[in-house]
Amino acid sequence: MPFERAAESLADTLRIQISEPTTRRRTQTWGAAYVNVQEEEVQRIERELPPPPVGPDKMLLSVDGAMVPLVRGEWAEVKTLVLGVIGEPVWEKEEWQVHASELSYFSRLMEAETFGRAALGETHRRGVETAAQVVAITDGAVWEQGFIDYHRDDAARVLDFPHAAEYVAQAGSAVWGEGTDTTKEWLREQLHTLKHEGPVDVLSELRRLVHEHPELPSLSESLSYLEKREAQMQYPLCLARGWPIGSGAVESGNKVVVEARLKGAGMHWARDNVNPMLALRNALCSDRWAEARSQILGQQHLQTLRIRQLRRERHLTEHATAPVATETLSGIPVAEPTLMTSTPQPDALASDAHSPTTTREPWRPGPNHPWRHSPIGKAKYTKRSVGSDAKN
Repeated sequence: MPFERAAESLADTLRIQISEPTTRRRTQTWGAAYVNVQEEEVQRIERELPPPPVGPDKMLLSVDGAMVPLVRGEWAEVKTLVLGVIGEPVWEKEEWQVHASELSYFSRLMEAETFGRAALGETHRRGVETAAQVVAITDGAVWEQGFIDYHRDDAARVLDFPHAAEYVAQAGSAVWGEGTDTTKEWLREQLHTLKHEGPVDVLSELRRLVHEHPELPSLSESLSYLEKREAQMQYPLCLARGWPIGSGAVESGNKVVVEARLKGAGMHWARDNVNPMLALRNALCSDRWAEARSQILGQQHLQTLRIRQLRRERHLTEHATAPVATETLSGIPVAEPTLMTSTPQPDALASDAHSPTTTREPWRPGPNHPWRHSPIGKAKYTKRSVGSDAKN
């Protein structure tokens, strides 16, 4: 939730008063610590090459991007990876539907190549490398294909069906107009053919329209986009194998994980604060908050130990030398550093100063010492004092 609402919620539910700036700073600190935890895990995997856990029989892999507002009017793309376990088909809305469960998210604001490496910890944890089948559903972007090549190059690649339908609809609207009855009827027939018979007949229909309407450049654009991804539009085969054909999981992740928190009214984020917030959102929406909290506290503890060690080393370095006066040619004493001994020297003015090799003897005052003749305390034991006490 927004920082101000979070502070109010803490005050209402736990009676804890925390200001909005403190809430923001603590959140960013925790998020940055979790980013470091995940980066260190990637480095460990690259260094040690540990065997990955066993993945499921059928795994969903989907990646996509969402734009978020930054300060000074800038917009940047946050890339999100969604991993899940593909379930068995179920009969819904008069057709077979395939859903994925156990979804987990990994989001970052970074370049595509860097994002592919940063997601290594999540793909390793979920067993992408060892899953029997991996179905990668995307909108066909080039960077998404590179991501799949990096993590599982033999994955079955599927073009998101609604995305393909959008390009088919664009062609129909260019010819008969958007939203007309002719366009709607033509689109319904083409999408039914695409889903249950494959892309061959649909691409042939688009080529016919391009030939008949060379004056419409949008037709050629739609045809070119779909022709390049014909191998990813084998929807009848996907349905027969029990694979999903839509990227609803990652699109939902964009809305629920990224945009719900970073794209609110009036929000503009500093670039350095985006990834810490995304890391916390991923942990929360992936139902891994308890695990993430433990890792964050451990990371903060290690950071505290590092800071103490650095301070200790700096202190020893600063006090490793002491000035010793030497004479220059002009006769002016100049401080020259010399190594100090680590053996503590006794203070000559201290009452307990003594040589380490000398044993101190018990000391008793002499017979003529004033302490032995002090009148303090003797008066109350006189006969007069005792008599007066008895009268009282």
